[in-house]
Amino acid sequence: MELGAFFSSGDEWGESWVLHIGLIESLRFGPPDGHTDLDVAIALTRLLYDDFVSYGTDGRDRHLNNDTVPVVIKAHRAVIERLALKPPAWPFRTFDGPRGFGSYWRDHDMSGSWKARRDCVEKILGPTRDALEELQELEYESRFRNGPAGSFKNLIFAADGEKPEMVLRDAVNNDVEIVRNAHTCLVFTDPLPPQGLTWRQMVAWWTANHQPDTDEKTAASGLYRRLYRSLDSVPEQLVMRTYCARYAEDGGFDLPALIPQVYLHYDPYTRRSGKQSGALPRQRMDFLLLAPDRARVVIEVDGVQHYGRPNPPDEGRITHTAVTRLYAEMVAEDRRLGLAGYEIYRFGGWELTQPHAEQMVADFFTELLARHRKPAL
Repeated sequence: MELGAFFSSGDEWGESWVLHIGLIESLRFGPPDGHTDLDVAIALTRLLYDDFVSYGTDGRDRHLNNDTVPVVIKAHRAVIERLALKPPAWPFRTFDGPRGFGSYWRDHDMSGSWKARRDCVEKILGPTRDALEELQELEYESRFRNGPAGSFKNLIFAADGEKPEMVLRDAVNNDVEIVRNAHTCLVFTDPLPPQGLTWRQMVAWWTANHQPDTDEKTAASGLYRRLYRSLDSVPEQLVMRTYCARYAEDGGFDLPALIPQVYLHYDPYTRRSGKQSGALPRQRMDFLLLAPDRARVVIEVDGVQHYGRPNPPDEGRITHTAVTRLYAEMVAEDRRLGLAGYEIYRFGGWELTQPHAEQMVADFFTELLARHRKPAL
């Protein structure tokens, strides 16, 4: 997005750059047509960076003034937060005046150094610029991947009692309401970062919403126990324990979070119900992992119920009969998700009961994480 999009041309007798205030204020609620939040964030960051450096040095080519720069800072903060990034912490809000950059640099011994003022602006906006460049690189790389398009809107998971019942209230905006058993499940409400969802981010969300005033380690323990309660299958519990043991390792909190029992995910997989609300199909995944390279990995643990029906008890023994329809439905769903760009891995329940199962699962996750590590920029 070009900086000129934020301005009108003015006239030859007055200001040559006149900020479009209405457009800037609208950016707090969403990007303009034809642009993404990432486009807008990069352009606003560049505008603020260049103008504050200009004010702190030679004063040339500045586009903003004391009245307009606070408006741009507010819009910039809103866009950055929608991208699930940490906004800059501004020690000043304008150029001049008590809360201006000029007063700040005089109070912090920068009066005789343009370099010190440039370094000050770099300290404030540099991390944001770098994070946006990283997202831009991931966005560029995603064009050469077959990963899912779009972003998550609903993440409902880890029911530990009766299953949640959901309806689609607004098929256009994919607004979902849990109409029964909402208390049994968790709903992740924070913006879902495009570069993946880490255990640290999950713990921060859990702390803010379910276990306030606790330290990170205590909150992580509470979240893990809550997620584990949603699993009633011994093989699934083995997968969860084996992966989550990595959280205790050096850097483990920055690994992708393994999310169990995901009931609702990206809206192409919800049933469009036309003008009326309708019951949603049960689109549950055993585990979901949002990797730092933007891949979405589904892990399924297949018990016999996935492909067979129980026979009547025979002297206390329970046997099953294979049902080809069940198997066909399962692989049809795999094809659909695979064509949409998801990676799907299946474990047989039987193999997870064998003596070597824990090591086998650990080796699998080692290879999976190596495959989906954060791209080097």
